[in-house]
Amino acid sequence: MVRVRTEREIDLIAESAQIVADTLDMISERVKSGVTLLKLDMLAEKFIRSQGAIPAFKGYMGFPATLCISVNDEVVHGIPSNNVLNDGQIVGIDCGAVKNGYYGDSARTFAVGNISNKDKDLIETTQEALYHGINKAVPGNYVSDIGHAIQTFVEPKGYSIVRELVGHGIGTNLHEDPQVPNYGDPGMGIVLKEGMCLAIEPMINRGGREVYTLDDGWTVKTKDGYNSAHFEHTIAIRKHGPVVLSGSRLNG
Repeated sequence: MVRVRTEREIDLIAESAQIVADTLDMISERVKSGVTLLKLDMLAEKFIRSQGAIPAFKGYMGFPATLCISVNDEVVHGIPSNNVLNDGQIVGIDCGAVKNGYYGDSARTFAVGNISNKDKDLIETTQEALYHGINKAVPGNYVSDIGHAIQTFVEPKGYSIVRELVGHGIGTNLHEDPQVPNYGDPGMGIVLKEGMCLAIEPMINRGGREVYTLDDGWTVKTKDGYNSAHFEHTIAIRKHGPVVLSGSRLNG
């Protein structure tokens, strides 16, 4: 069932989403060569709890950590470990928080030190693709219009879109209906309405779209070993268009 949220509910989702954005802002200043993934995870959990919220991912279906940290060819759902970040890597960090029973969810991909021009373009393209999708989240459009906008922006540039993983509704649960694929034909699926809240999250590969899951049951990697990037925002669909609820304070 797709939920249409009240103004009060949107405010509560926005509060949790802003905590997630503030967490990622804090983490962004610490994504450096030599830092361990567990250190980033510990800092994120401490910050989220300091805001009166709870890490949304920790314990979710057995996931053991606050952050999903995915390095290079890891697409999503990487489990933080004692591995250290190294110059030249890219790292996707996905974060969720719940406060007063409402969830926020957001992800960004960061450069560790100096990265290749190919990876810079991958990151920039994925972030732009997210906003192409968000811009289609208006009342009267269809859910597939979001994915179509992402696909038609990304694929002509030579990148591929992960199809096994999708965006989602968000509210009193971390993952709600509708599913929001990052590809597809326009004009399909449910009609978007004012008050819906969505987490839109393109996952874009430099190589082929095929992925597989490691034996840990979580970490998703590209089959060909090429790097992948991931960006995500929690948004609300308002009368005059989408509003990003998980925006960075660092970007004004």
